[in-house]
Amino acid sequence: VAPGAIFGLLGPNGGGKTTLFRLLSTLLPIQRGTIRICGRDVATAPHQVRRLLGVTFQSPSLDRKLTVAENLRHQGHLYGLRGADLNARIATSLGRFGVADRMREIVQKLSGGLQRRVEIAKGLLHDPRVLLLDEPSTGLDPGARQEMWGHLETLRRETGVTILVTTHLMDEAERCDALAIIDRGKIVAEGVPHELRSSI
Repeated sequence: VAPGAIFGLLGPNGGGKTTLFRLLSTLLPIQRGTIRICGRDVATAPHQVRRLLGVTFQSPSLDRKLTVAENLRHQGHLYGLRGADLNARIATSLGRFGVADRMREIVQKLSGGLQRRVEIAKGLLHDPRVLLLDEPSTGLDPGARQEMWGHLETLRRETGVTILVTTHLMDEAERCDALAIIDRGKIVAEGVPHELRSSI
């Protein structure tokens, strides 16, 4: 995957996309083969790899009883962030996704689309070099999906972060710079979206 690219993993449910993300994020042990992220081996340097990654899985990870800011503050503490630096990062991260004005709101009062944006902002708090998004638009209406993709494209342009996204939606796949189609745990095709479309 090229640095600064939006790379899509497209495939049916059960095709292996989430399993791959669990391997990349060090949640599952590697049984064979090698994975390197920004030059670090996932199996031998998992702590270094975790510092390079921002991760948003399909299942929600926000504490619904806390405010938006409290959720991000706790995330920051996990990465050793404190004080003015942490507060500035929270404001910047939420601002990127247009939810800075929701900072003091309890998460459970937010719509699904706003909660998703807060989750992605949370994953970016420590300035990762690679962002893993596992079906980030799950449960979002078409308008919220479009808005979220607009934010991701702006984020990539402004920060140079590399984004890996899983999806089974064709319109999302077409927004990626490159794609790998996964089925039953294997890559069955890889390339630029329009080239893949014309070859099928």
